[in-house]
Amino acid sequence: MLFAAKWGKQVMSRPRKWRNVCSLPEIIRFGPLDSQINNNNSVNMTVDEYETIRLIDLEGYTQEECARQMDVARTTVQGIYSEARKKVAQLLVKGTVLKIEGGDYKLCDGFAKSCGGVCRRHRHGRGNRR
Repeated sequence: MLFAAKWGKQVMSRPRKWRNVCSLPEIIRFGPLDSQINNNNSVNMTVDEYETIRLIDLEGYTQEECARQMDVARTTVQGIYSEARKKVAQLLVKGTVLKIEGGDYKLCDGFAKSCGGVCRRHRHGRGNRR
């Protein structure tokens, strides 16, 4: 619960909405071949950030289509995508190690309304495996 000092009232913060993700990435670490992971040279990308990169940059979705697929607002996708692109840029420009883990997501079972049966999980026959 947040406290709004200006008004002297307690305010309930809005709960974060889970983002639909078709499947987890098969590779979760990227970076220079000779680098070791430590806090100084690594950056963490969440699974939902990875999903926006996959849908928009690889699959060619618009941000609106990506939002529908992930079952969130377009403005939410815009923010997630912007953060993800910054992290990819750090990897390429500064040579940091990128790890993909965590985030506010739920795995799609391939039959969700937003999925329409077209998600990668369903296309590749992964079914309901978690």
